[in-house]
Amino acid sequence: MDSEGRRRELERRLRQADGPLSAAALARELSVSRQIIVGDVALLRAGGLDITATPRGYILPRPPAGVRRTFACRHRADQMEAELNAMVDQGCTVLDVIVEHPIYGQLTGPLRLASRYDVTQFVARCREEDAAPLSQLTEGVHLHTVLCPDQEAADRVGRALEQLDFLYR
Repeated sequence: MDSEGRRRELERRLRQADGPLSAAALARELSVSRQIIVGDVALLRAGGLDITATPRGYILPRPPAGVRRTFACRHRADQMEAELNAMVDQGCTVLDVIVEHPIYGQLTGPLRLASRYDVTQFVARCREEDAAPLSQLTEGVHLHTVLCPDQEAADRVGRALEQLDFLYR
């Protein structure tokens, strides 16, 4: 099999996989070295394929089901935990935080917080590392992309943030 055929086969396997595919296993199955697979993955990524490397192998992320909403927020750093809990308490996942930096443009920090436990761990890590939230770069103004199971949950997030006076208008 030539390199182009191998990359097509690699893409096919990733699209059909139910779980992560390790580079070592792919290399054995395709009779090449692990490094060849790593290089093929790099080329597929450069070609626009959204391949994610996990500790157990490569995956093609599937678009999550539900409603995605973006909320513009503003609050003090010490109110971050209350804001995040207001979102996860509605059954939603806080996917990221986004700020608009005057020099670098849009900066996005992945979060993937889906429960109060996740929020507690995130806030604790921020404290342990003495790390300031990205929103401190923009006087508290930031966006959150939130994935909700349905429109009703997304609306509840909006109401919860409004009650806390965290929605930026």
